[in-house]
This record gives sequence, structure tokens and C-alpha cells, in this order.
Amino acid sequence: MTSVELRQSRLVAARRIVVKMGTSVLTSSDPKAPGLDREFLRDVARQLQELRQRGIEVTVVSSGAIGAGRAELGMATKPKDVPTLQAVAAVGQRLLMTYMHEAFAPMGVKVAQVLLTRRDFDVRTRFLNIRNCLSRLHALGCVPILNENDTVAVDELKFGDNDMLAALTCNALRAEALILLTVVDGLLDPQGSRIDLVENVAAARGLARKDTSKLGTGGMFSKLEAARLVTEAGEVAVIANGREPNVLPRLFDAELLGTVFVPRGRKLDSRRRWIGLTKRPAGIVTVDAGAAEALIKQGKSLLAIGITACTGRFDRGQVVSVADPEGCEIARGQINYSADELHLIMGKKSTQLKKILGRPAYAEVIHRDNLVLIGP
Repeated sequence: MTSVELRQSRLVAARRIVVKMGTSVLTSSDPKAPGLDREFLRDVARQLQELRQRGIEVTVVSSGAIGAGRAELGMATKPKDVPTLQAVAAVGQRLLMTYMHEAFAPMGVKVAQVLLTRRDFDVRTRFLNIRNCLSRLHALGCVPILNENDTVAVDELKFGDNDMLAALTCNALRAEALILLTVVDGLLDPQGSRIDLVENVAAARGLARKDTSKLGTGGMFSKLEAARLVTEAGEVAVIANGREPNVLPRLFDAELLGTVFVPRGRKLDSRRRWIGLTKRPAGIVTVDAGAAEALIKQGKSLLAIGITACTGRFDRGQVVSVADPEGCEIARGQINYSADELHLIMGKKSTQLKKILGRPAYAEVIHRDNLVLIGP
């Protein structure tokens, strides 16, 4: 499929999207007026409203709280210690939502603030609550504005950046497109020219620069990972320059802007998106070559006899990563045994499991209905 065909078939037809705006694209370049660019926010609000008037449901993931807080508090540089970052975010989050309200208010549109941590997506009930809340906000005519809850986030709770939050939100809502707005024209080749179409995200990682902006926490690597999560689920992702005039309506008119990422041929349902692309694995199960082939090519369940090793501490029902003999992740799934039990039964035939465990046993370590393949 060509870029033009993909854009016309998937972007023009999209009716539910997630738009992520990074700190760099939201921040004023005028040294006399640091902080969030309110004029730009008004223009983005106008663009988003134009999409809504076309019948597109729009969810926004917005960075900028720490940047806004720094400007409000007169800080020349970004704080490095966690308590100060949390305090600055608390100041900036209020400003961000005030400016968002002001940007949408002239059009009669209400906005809603939703602050999340990584754990909200790890726990299945919270994941479902997020989806239900956002769906109801849309039903009420609101534009949800999502951000990481920086005021309470610590390492184990953090997404790392809002690109990941946007991708997880896209998958939670089963949105048809993820738009990542930044300050470059898209993914660039070594000569600095925009790449129009990417068919394989893994192959494109070598083109990503390792640095981030002075204001943001992500970078092209995080955007490529976000694109991978969305395209793995069967949806389209785009990285584009948010400062390009009228970029959002033009993207959904199929103009050749930004870099578009080709989705996989499958479309995962909500439960499989949570298992394979949302919940962080509690451990790793390594399988032999025969088991890997059975999973990938034959669509089989994972049996104990094909398992060669396992790492991590996990209980029955948790999500684990499945790796091939070379250590490459090939799948994720909900496991029927704890780590302690798995150490006892791995490498054994299914007919032996009841005797080894001293109780009735599952024939499958991971049933194929609870398994999601990962990768090419």
C-alpha cells in the first residue's frame, strides 16, 4: 500500500483519534514570553474543533505542565530533583488547563482534565475505568486533555514520556489513528529529508536521533516506540510538525505531511491490546525453537515441554513475555502457572503435570486465546 492509499483509506476514514502535543511544540519561542504559547493553543483548538465538526472523536494528550510551571515560577532551567519537579508540575498543570479552557471556550467546547500514571494501565480494572471515563466525556461533548500525573509519579509509576501515554490511550480507546505532533517534519533520513512512509518500525529505529529537546522528555525513539504499539494493534500512526499551518485538517485530508506508519494486517480487540501491548510483563518465559515455531507459524498454545527457562516472580493469571532461544520477544500472554510452579513443570509433558503438582493441571501454560504475538 502506498502512502497516498494508506492516508486516504485510514486517515480520511478515521472517526476516533488521539492527538499528542509535546512540550517543545507547545512552548513559545519568544524569550520575552516564556512558557506555553497561548496563541498556538488557540490555533490548535480551532483545528481540533474542525475535526470534531467532521464527526471525528478527538482525545488530546498534552505535555507542558513542567514547562508552564517553570515559566510561572521564573526558573531558568528544569529542576532535577523529584520533589521540585512534582511541585513545578502542580503549578504548571493548573496553567495548562486554564489555557486549554480559554482556547476552546470561544467555540463553546468544554475540556476535561485526566491525570494518569503507568499503573493505571497495568491494572485491568483501572484500564477499563479509563476507557469508560473517556467514552463518557466524549458523550458529554467534552474534549479530554490527558497528561501524566507528574505531581505523584515516581519511577515505577511513570510512562517515561507522554508519547507512551498517547499510544496506550490510543489502544485503550481502540482509536483508529495516533497523531504525534512535534517540531520536526517527521522521521528524517540521514540527509535530513522527511521520510514519508515507514513499513517496519524496528528497521527505522536506526534513523532516530538519541537526543531530546531541552524542554521535553521524549525524543524520536519514544515516538517510534509509540508508533510501534499502535501499529502492532492494527492502527495507523503519524509523526508530524505541529507548527505546520493547519496541519491536523490537512493530515485528515490525506495531504503528504509528516511520516505515516503502516499498521499490521490484524486488528486486536481491547483485551488482546491490554495483554500484548499495555500490561507490563511480570516475567520472561524462554522457549525452544520448536515451541517458538508452533506459536508463530501454527497458532498453537504454549506447552510446558517447550519451555527452557523462566525469570521473574509472577502468579497465575499475570502477563509474561515469551522469548525465543535468542532472547527475542515473540509474544506476551496470561500464564496459567506461578513462577514456582513453572520451574517444576517446564520441559515436561502435559500428561505429567498433574503428578508433579499433586493437583489437576492445565494442559497449556499459556492458552492461545490468551496469547498475543509480538514483532514482525
